[in-house]
Amino acid sequence: MKAVNIEDLILLNQIDGLGFIRLKELLDVFQSTSAILKAGSDELLEVSGIDGTLADKIPALNKKGLSDELRLIKDAGVKLVSVFDSDYPENLRKIYSPPILLYVLGDMKREDSDAVAIVGTRQPSRYAVSMCEKIAYQLASMGMTIVSGFARGIDTTAHKGAVKAGRTIAVLGSGLNFVYPSENMGLVKGICEQGAVISEFAMNTSPYKANFPRRNRVICGLSLGVLVVEASKRSGSLITAGFALNENRELFAVPGQAGSARNEGSNNLIREGAKLVEGAEDIVVEIQNSLRHKKSGIARAGYVIKSDRVLTDEEKLVTGQLSDEPLYIDELVKKSGISPGRINRALLSLELKKVVRELPGKNFILQ
Repeated sequence: MKAVNIEDLILLNQIDGLGFIRLKELLDVFQSTSAILKAGSDELLEVSGIDGTLADKIPALNKKGLSDELRLIKDAGVKLVSVFDSDYPENLRKIYSPPILLYVLGDMKREDSDAVAIVGTRQPSRYAVSMCEKIAYQLASMGMTIVSGFARGIDTTAHKGAVKAGRTIAVLGSGLNFVYPSENMGLVKGICEQGAVISEFAMNTSPYKANFPRRNRVICGLSLGVLVVEASKRSGSLITAGFALNENRELFAVPGQAGSARNEGSNNLIREGAKLVEGAEDIVVEIQNSLRHKKSGIARAGYVIKSDRVLTDEEKLVTGQLSDEPLYIDELVKKSGISPGRINRALLSLELKKVVRELPGKNFILQ
């Protein structure tokens, strides 16, 4: 039985290029994390997969910095989950090189294995924001966990849509003591109450560019499928889509305007075989056989949304302004006298109840 110590893992996790695969090879030889840290460069070089750079980095670790890291973890109320723990996320453990450690604010639950990742542009159109928020809300309402990267734009919209109805997990490309982007600080509390903010990086790690592809593999790894909402030809979201293909996860995309540069990446994904998505049901029918936990509103044998058509007074007021002729949302706000925020919540609820349908350009009709 190999001996693994969490404090040793904190140190080893900070070595760039080590990773879970090489850590396993080291453990096969040295049998414990403490023995790895005590080994000299010559001993380490004898292990398959360990080159001169890694063999020099391990003995040179700053063990004095461990007490500072432990203090930061304690002060922030962060939990550590290692890849060797039984409560490590099921989906993530299955990828080629899972993170050695996860730093967790909030709570991750076993039912979070029924998760969908939503990613996309940092500068979305109004249409993309509307579609993203609607789909995140619908999936969360059915008990799915929404995973995203906490970035500006689609990521932020996905988290906000999800917290209104259920659980979400934000994966950072920085340490938990360095929340990025800073304008999302206010979102952290809401996410932690309805899920978790997580990172594989040490507490004070800055959001270096090289961290984000690593973050993207975690976003994909936590999920049964990845939905891309509006992505250009060079969008970082396509990196996450690539991980989805490599890890045999379902890949989805929301179609965008033909010929639009901001939709070129997502439209190409559909052209190459990603499932076209216009609503939550397009995702659920593809992943229902992979669900591990019973969800209200989803039956394993087939797609079901509980359609409670009992309307609130506010929803009745909204539907009273609609017909089979499309009505733009600004006109709906004007006619109903309801604030834009409340209108959006009412419309999302009405779409879930299959009373209202959204058309392109934020137009709505009665179903």
